Amino acid sequence: MMGYANAEQIASGIHFRLRARSFIVAEPQGKRVVFVNLDACMASQLVTIKVIERLKARYGELYTEQNVAISGIHTHAGPGGYLQYVVYLVTSLGFVRQSFDVLVDGIEKSIIQAHENLRPGSIFVNKGELLDASVNRSPSAYLNNPASERRKHKYDVDKEMTLLKFVDDQWGPVGSFNWFATHGTSMSRTNSLISGDNKGAAARFMEDWFEKNGIKSSDTNESGSDGLPRRVSNIIPNIHDDNNKLLELATSFRSSPGSPATQTMSVARCVRGALKQAEKPGFVSAFCQTNCGDVSPNVLGAFCTDTDLPCDFNHSTCGGKNELCYGRGPGYPDEFESTRIIGERQFRKAVDLFEKASEQLKGEVDYRHTYIDFSQLEVTLTKVGGGSEVVKTCPAAMGFAFAAGTTDGPGAFDFKQGDDQGNPFWRLVRDVLKTPDKKQVDCQHPKPILLDTGEMKQPYDWAPSVLPIQILRIGQFVILSVPGEFTTMSGRRLRNAVKTVLTRSGNGEFGSNTHVVIAGLTNTYSQYVATLEEYQVQRYEGASTLYGPHTLSAYIQEFQKLATALIKGQPVEAGMPPPDLLQKQISLLTQVIMDSTPAGKNFGDVSSDVPANSTFKRGSTVTVVFWSSCPRNDLLTEGTFALVEMLQGKDTWTPMYDDDDFCLRFKWSRPSKLSPQSKATIEWIIPSSSSPGVYRIRHFGASKGLMGSIRHFTGSSSAFVVACEN
Repeated sequence: MMGYANAEQIASGIHFRLRARSFIVAEPQGKRVVFVNLDACMASQLVTIKVIERLKARYGELYTEQNVAISGIHTHAGPGGYLQYVVYLVTSLGFVRQSFDVLVDGIEKSIIQAHENLRPGSIFVNKGELLDASVNRSPSAYLNNPASERRKHKYDVDKEMTLLKFVDDQWGPVGSFNWFATHGTSMSRTNSLISGDNKGAAARFMEDWFEKNGIKSSDTNESGSDGLPRRVSNIIPNIHDDNNKLLELATSFRSSPGSPATQTMSVARCVRGALKQAEKPGFVSAFCQTNCGDVSPNVLGAFCTDTDLPCDFNHSTCGGKNELCYGRGPGYPDEFESTRIIGERQFRKAVDLFEKASEQLKGEVDYRHTYIDFSQLEVTLTKVGGGSEVVKTCPAAMGFAFAAGTTDGPGAFDFKQGDDQGNPFWRLVRDVLKTPDKKQVDCQHPKPILLDTGEMKQPYDWAPSVLPIQILRIGQFVILSVPGEFTTMSGRRLRNAVKTVLTRSGNGEFGSNTHVVIAGLTNTYSQYVATLEEYQVQRYEGASTLYGPHTLSAYIQEFQKLATALIKGQPVEAGMPPPDLLQKQISLLTQVIMDSTPAGKNFGDVSSDVPANSTFKRGSTVTVVFWSSCPRNDLLTEGTFALVEMLQGKDTWTPMYDDDDFCLRFKWSRPSKLSPQSKATIEWIIPSSSSPGVYRIRHFGASKGLMGSIRHFTGSSSAFVVACEN
């Protein structure tokens, strides 16, 4: 999986599905912009290249790298192996073509749907504070910023959420996209279920809320007591309310043996697919990432696992060891609960902003984009006493504190944050790969170089040198697409610098109501951007600021150029594009050879059923285990591996929850690494909003034969009763 750089974090199931959500804004016979919010750890240069190639093949020059932005939400619970540079592929055993392809496919389909949904409408913007979903995980570095600058801000993280509301002239509201800074690390480094983390959860909650409530009600208290929006189970009337009759009915439905299925059967049974209205676009809600570099969702703070005491303030260590220092989310020790809470807090704030949004975006749609070589960029700095000096960025390099990780996911060995010295042993290990020369050491100072990635070229580039930067404009709303994780203060400086250029242009297009947001982790990935002062401290974020101490100044300089060109209506140089390294990729991930079941068992047979004549109450967990196969055989995109069905009438089973629901978990396992046999465990945590009635759990999958043939199958559990509490 991608995010924690933990080779032992291997995906083994689904918490809920990952999505690509897109909006397109176009002027009639004018310019247009595309923004894709991707449920992945970050954007990938190679993914962006291939998406643009497909769009050009389909639409010509309508959608290009100039006006398309692809931004990752930064979940650390998504697949790895889809980036093109070596350093981001080590823990995933290289390039994973399946993960790469499904991301490219999903993004392309999302943009196509948005293109086909283009209709006359209006856009409104709103913003407000969300106080309890983020904390600064590197406060000692933040405190190294000038006191005069810190006094301008009430908090050491950005607490403001900015939201766009999209309103179709005929259908009314059709979507909302918002930007708020908090890391996608509510799920821990030991989690093995695919998940959109807190932002993916918030998106799922809000889309479900809108499907249930539309804009008729602003009462988010209609959520169940578990905090999740009431689901479609409440839409379907249930005639059964006598528990004895329900039990009698349930006993007539025993588990069905596994049987062949079609590839599209699970798609047809998906809950949200069944609810779609063909003539009306579905509501799309995206929770986008911004300058989250030093921002954690683990709001209770960082504590030592051995003593329960707070970690060391400067180094985030416990007795000198960083491995024991972990941040705690609001649901501690339950990471699923922490994910739900932080997701719900963002969801509730977004609903509030959505319903109160009244400022309409007016003005031109425009964009500027260029490629910059950040490995040797000259940057002109203004001196405090007047005059200027020219400095340069450096080839990419990662410091020793990078290996220490963060309080969201600490590293291993004896690395620690705040290390500006390094140690002799790890220098020897480093030198086996690449010894940085004096010029690079001096350029990166005070960062002690652990990996000189920008100068490592075997078997191909370890880190990017050329990066895309981009501005998208929709009236008085401006998006700055950055290919990394800006810290809180870095983001503030960049936004302020661009806003100053826009509002001081003198042409009157931008005034005090100009809104500037940063879209983090967009179009490619190049790790962190700390301020010059934070860089001196060399905590994780500073050690991961690849291009040296003047990285932020370089971004500010180049974005000011883009903003100036935007204001003046001037073109910018395209720049030298980054390489396409697809043909150089290496994959060490083994393929699925075959699947099998024990003698006398079919794929889809129940291995462990619900107890006979069982009744469950809301809030309890139903668990069923099936004989299954490797999910990599078919990812069932737009389908589901797990399904909860409710009996309607005497023999009609209606889909209620699938593996895109927060309450349903799909877990895959096998007895040993080389075994062809495997099981799927499906867990349903019954929401408080579920209707009483007769239910069953169903599994879909696809097995692989020895000769490579793929066969789809399905199976279901015995029926059981969900009853109201007395």
